[in-house]
Amino acid sequence: MILDDFDSRPGSATSLLRTFVGSQLRQLGGWISSADLVRIMEALGVPANGARSAIARVKLKGLLVPEVVNGRQGYRLNPEAVPMFQRGDRRIFSFRQQREDDNWCLISFSIPEPRRDARHQLRRRLGWIGCGTVATGLWICAASLKDEVLVILDDLHLRECATLFIAGRPDVGGSDVGGSDVGLSAAGRPDAGRSLADAAAQWWDLERLRTLHERFLAQHAAQVGPAASDAEVFARYIHALDQWRVIPYLDPGLPDSALPAGWPGHASLQLFGGISRSLAARAHAFARSSAS
Repeated sequence: MILDDFDSRPGSATSLLRTFVGSQLRQLGGWISSADLVRIMEALGVPANGARSAIARVKLKGLLVPEVVNGRQGYRLNPEAVPMFQRGDRRIFSFRQQREDDNWCLISFSIPEPRRDARHQLRRRLGWIGCGTVATGLWICAASLKDEVLVILDDLHLRECATLFIAGRPDVGGSDVGGSDVGLSAAGRPDAGRSLADAAAQWWDLERLRTLHERFLAQHAAQVGPAASDAEVFARYIHALDQWRVIPYLDPGLPDSALPAGWPGHASLQLFGGISRSLAARAHAFARSSAS
């Protein structure tokens, strides 16, 4: 099974290569020569030795398969990786923020101790698709992510250990909905003064997400300006995409009422959209011209 390479640090040679493969190689027919791939990585600031090491790691991951075409050694995108990249396209380029009346998905699971490794993988992967932790064995996400949750459960052979519920807006304390009803905290205690934003700050690491958004804004705000060459446009675009691509997975797309004041996510989303509109076409043209 091929997994998203979330462990690669954005900006690293392996992460940049994976971003190139996901965003460009499919449009290039799925195959590229070894020499061209190294040259493209050099255009991203990765020296040849680092590029070859990254290629070896990505090949081991199962994303690229060695293949000789017309006597030239190269690599083809593994067809089994295409559905993963298609899911990534929807996340990265069609980020969806929840509306106030959208449904939520609750994931309740109890996994026997002998399968604790699978339990660890489940928690890790739920976190990577933007799920939050309400309590031990109870996670929450937008209802639109239900199918992704089911894929994870099936991959880990844990479907029989989990139950999914589709529910309306969490009632965590009447103050955030303007009513007088007393909601229940995750521990089951009356918590009348707790808002949805208060609860969300406990269920998700919003400070980490804030840092990711603010870092993206700080590092790429100038990327929509003029560039000297197609190679520079290509490098700008791939580096921005590489840094952005993890954010729509980690960010649950909470409704405004669940977000803290001054949330930078809207601004970074607008910035990435502007970068895509101004740089993507020229970046792909450079990639096509560089892959003979």
